[in-house]
Amino acid sequence: MLTPQVPVAKEGYPFIGIVVFCTLIFALLDLLIPAAVFLVLTIFVLSFFRDPERFIPPQENSLVSPADGKILLVEKVDDDRFTADKAYKISIFMNVFNVHVNRIPFSGKVEKIIYSPGKFYSADSEKSALQNEYCATVITTSDGKKLAFVQVAGLIARRIICWLEPGDHADKGKRYGLIRFGSRVDLYLPLDTEIIVQSGQKVRAGESILGYLG
Repeated sequence: MLTPQVPVAKEGYPFIGIVVFCTLIFALLDLLIPAAVFLVLTIFVLSFFRDPERFIPPQENSLVSPADGKILLVEKVDDDRFTADKAYKISIFMNVFNVHVNRIPFSGKVEKIIYSPGKFYSADSEKSALQNEYCATVITTSDGKKLAFVQVAGLIARRIICWLEPGDHADKGKRYGLIRFGSRVDLYLPLDTEIIVQSGQKVRAGESILGYLG
């Protein structure tokens, strides 16, 4: 049995390079306290940008989590921004210690990418869902169902990265982007989705099943 590797997201290379360089310089100058501080920062940055392999559930209609973190809420909403329909909304909060590489929750065709600049309120607050910077991916499944997954910036998250483009085929469980330094991901799902998670539950991107599309 192969042991999963834990690579590092390439977007983290510049940050890792800077803190490693500073650590080496301070160590060579025999400045032990600054060297120790930057060594801790190096460990933190490496941890933040870690990108472990995940085992995608085989069930065809399973909906997997797009993010590591804790579920903030599961509720019914009138979604006039992304799916233009009534929907289940699931919000997942990622703290600075979670893996921040995001994964596609369900397979389908990317219909549109919606980016909106905004504020940087704490990602676990309700104001963040309405006013923070976000990047939404809207897909249509092979059965014609529409769903959206929305990367929302947080208090210190100032860079949303999405690798998908309109017209792409999105494959469930594949990496599609990340958000730097604390954030959240919101999902908008059809009302016939069978939701099997609840608020307060911890989930893992690409592995944890949130529910099943009807």
